[in-house]
Amino acid sequence: CGHQFGSFAGQLGDGAAMYLGEVLGPRGERWEIQLKGAGITPFSRQADGRKVLRSSIREFLCSEAMFHLGIPTTRAGTCVTSDSKVVRDVFYDGNPKNERCTVVLRIASTFIRFGSFEIFKPPDEYTGRKGPSVNRNDIRIQMLDYVISTFYPEIQEAYLDNTVQRNAAFFKEITKRTARLVAEWQCVGFCHGVLNTDNMSIVGLTIDYGPFGFMDRYDPEHVCNGSDNMGRYAYNKQPEICKWNLGKLAEALVPELPLEISQLILEEEYDAEFEKHYLQKMRKKLGLIQLELEGDSQLVSDLLETMHLTAGDFTNIFYLLSSFSVDMDPSKFEDFLEDLTSQCASVEELKVVFKPQMDPRQLSMMLMLAQSNPQLFALIGTKANINKELERIEQFSKLQQLTADDLLSRNKRHWKEWLEKYRGRLQKEIESVGNADAWNTERVKVMNSNNPKYILRNYIAQNAIEAAENGDFSEVRNVLKLLEHPFQEAEGFQEVKEDAEEEGAAATAAVCSQETRSKQSYCSKPPLWASELCVT
Repeated sequence: CGHQFGSFAGQLGDGAAMYLGEVLGPRGERWEIQLKGAGITPFSRQADGRKVLRSSIREFLCSEAMFHLGIPTTRAGTCVTSDSKVVRDVFYDGNPKNERCTVVLRIASTFIRFGSFEIFKPPDEYTGRKGPSVNRNDIRIQMLDYVISTFYPEIQEAYLDNTVQRNAAFFKEITKRTARLVAEWQCVGFCHGVLNTDNMSIVGLTIDYGPFGFMDRYDPEHVCNGSDNMGRYAYNKQPEICKWNLGKLAEALVPELPLEISQLILEEEYDAEFEKHYLQKMRKKLGLIQLELEGDSQLVSDLLETMHLTAGDFTNIFYLLSSFSVDMDPSKFEDFLEDLTSQCASVEELKVVFKPQMDPRQLSMMLMLAQSNPQLFALIGTKANINKELERIEQFSKLQQLTADDLLSRNKRHWKEWLEKYRGRLQKEIESVGNADAWNTERVKVMNSNNPKYILRNYIAQNAIEAAENGDFSEVRNVLKLLEHPFQEAEGFQEVKEDAEEEGAAATAAVCSQETRSKQSYCSKPPLWASELCVT
């Protein structure tokens, strides 16, 4: 069960997962093995239990990308496709098409979620829905005993004689793990897309890869899920949404953990843990390895504000910063500034970003409705959406008068201002060490192991999907190889070439159709066509 977009939806899931069993590793680690998309199960309801190639490739690649970025995640062992077809309406717009059935082998210590405990929920006061196991506290006790003894054995051992204290310690630990997890997401620009309670892992893993997206141009309000019309799961809202979800888990644990205890834990632990871990990670990304100063948080905020003002590429700008040094001569500084501003959106790209999305007559009607009938307006629109559209119109109008030279000049001014602050902060690092050269070597090493060069951008995934849909899986393998080494230069990288006989003539057609797209570097900011991609 679970809360979807803030409302309790009762039983959830399309019943497309089949457990193969549990494997115990040589060091005692425990792995659950699961097939996703293998066919109908008793929980499929009206669904067919199948998954398709495009979504399976995305899950397969992103699971492995997150693992190699060092972020807790479920894993993907294999991705197997066939010639069997199912009908899917990709964008829910009445245009269905046949797609190839595909099965992903998922691996995790457990797939139990927050929503697993919501099967006990009594009728919801807003939706009227309830869980299928209301009043079955005996099952809740069994589930808690299993989860804690299996995945939190140190907590089980420490509180053998006091169940409430044990449950409180467990809730405190999952609160901290969740806070650290979302801090890791924020630091690589990862947006989950569907942070419903049934998509939150009980052991603090990234789970259920659906309409996710790595942010390209930095926008704190970035929404990766095309069907999240209200922006509930926007990038900047992820920390507070995960905290809200923990609150729903707390409600689901009553009476085995009284709400007054869990709510206090949540308030005392979550924000503090998130802020601590986020700042620790950001210091590493900026190479602040010697000192922890009070102004560091503001330096990070100023950097992100500068990225936002200049529409800078989140991943590439962080990656470039390791080549900045305090004692750069003026010519090298100008070269660095050129590199930095080349990662900011062009006038053409900004026009795509700020292109108005509503028909002017529709916008006019909505504005009048907001004034004359606020109650009706609240049912069909939001003030935030209207304000965003008005902002788009204003920005788009300004862009018509903006030249490329004006934009470059403005961006350079913004980056010079921030780089002076950064230079001053690095100078304090140097003053606190005995050997500046050794410090700088270590600084660059730390930055290059925390700022990825390669992430799974939507356009990269789309190129791989389109080739695979035409029978050529070499691009999926190429991308996987890069994602397994996200922090390294791709020197000596050899593209995987499929045997032409094995893949058939369709592969040739796929390569030809992709030729112009595949020339784009894997670490480039996205091409203009990528802005049209929509993931729901």
